[in-house]
Amino acid sequence: MKEILLKTEKLSKSFSNGGSMQHVLKNIDLELYKGDFTVIMGASGAGKSTLLYALSGMDTPTLGDITFGGRVISDLSQDGLAVFRREHCGFVFQQIYLIDGMSVMDNVLSAGLLVSHDKKALIRRAKELFAAVGIDPETQRKFPTQISGGEAQRVGIVRSLINSPEILFADEPTGALNSQTGLDVLDTLTRFNEQGQSVVMVTHDMRSARRGNRILYLKDGVILGECDLGRYAPGDGERHKKLAAFLQDMGW
Repeated sequence: MKEILLKTEKLSKSFSNGGSMQHVLKNIDLELYKGDFTVIMGASGAGKSTLLYALSGMDTPTLGDITFGGRVISDLSQDGLAVFRREHCGFVFQQIYLIDGMSVMDNVLSAGLLVSHDKKALIRRAKELFAAVGIDPETQRKFPTQISGGEAQRVGIVRSLINSPEILFADEPTGALNSQTGLDVLDTLTRFNEQGQSVVMVTHDMRSARRGNRILYLKDGVILGECDLGRYAPGDGERHKKLAAFLQDMGW
């Protein structure tokens, strides 16, 4: 039986819009499992990113509970949520948000030093992660303006993993990249997932979605359906057909 990593009960999120309430998430009951590569899909405005931000503690729900490791995090203060995110979560965004005035290595270490004061151990881990994503020592000494978009996104992945998070959240991580560079980033995320890293990714791209073993389809703030694709294997044509048929059923 899979281990539950994160759980929601009656998760709801509403915003005030011109004097009326917009209900973006509606009573979502969801369990996320350790080691899964979970993909959240849906049309624009379905609530995908809102759900991701709520699950990760970047936003607080209007109603409902979010439980992580047996602990209700939806009741935490903003300071408590910040500590939770630093200690348990990693984030990869479409916009990479590296600090231009710091080297690639220092960008990564700055995130690690928020949790650990053992700089030597952080440097060792950073070097191991950089090697795993194909960022050489020369590039580690460069500044973000001196590297490509694909390299910057891989640096972002290293930064997201420096504190050994239990769960990695990715919001359209290939959205601003060209086809080949995006494929490299997907390969990187897949390799870490194969090593046991739990991943939750929002995407509108079928090529990206195929990397997940579990697909959740969100529509009008509710989970309309889900699809079990099993573990990713390159060249699996049946996987593409199964996902395409599921998305067609969902009205994609």
